[in-house]
Amino acid sequence: MSDEHMQIGEVAARTDLSLRTIRHYEDTGLVLPSARSQGGFRLYTEADVGRLMVIRRMKPLGFSLEEMRELLTATDRLDAGGQLSAAEHAELVERVRGFEETVQLRMAELRTQLARAEEFAATLRGHLTRAPVR
Repeated sequence: MSDEHMQIGEVAARTDLSLRTIRHYEDTGLVLPSARSQGGFRLYTEADVGRLMVIRRMKPLGFSLEEMRELLTATDRLDAGGQLSAAEHAELVERVRGFEETVQLRMAELRTQLARAEEFAATLRGHLTRAPVR
């Protein structure tokens, strides 16, 4: 096996995703193993790990599988550096920019939720501090 390929167990450990989750993303076409060993084991590259990390980061922000696929397709095409017309390049950049703006909005929402949770925890600590000891 080449040093540049990893089996699914190593990928799972590196991405903090379960084997089942990685297989699910394979079944949905979001990430495909770059190769298979002679024994049929899935083999992944650093690029595959990078794709899984994008997916892992998108999931808790509420992106759907279709949105993940759309972003990965756009970034794949931009990163490939192939022959893109100026209009196609601009459209792909705008699509990625839209995702970045959505992430910024969702991060702001999460910060608000976290601040409310911290206030709530402080309120509970206050009740505990004032509660009579029995």
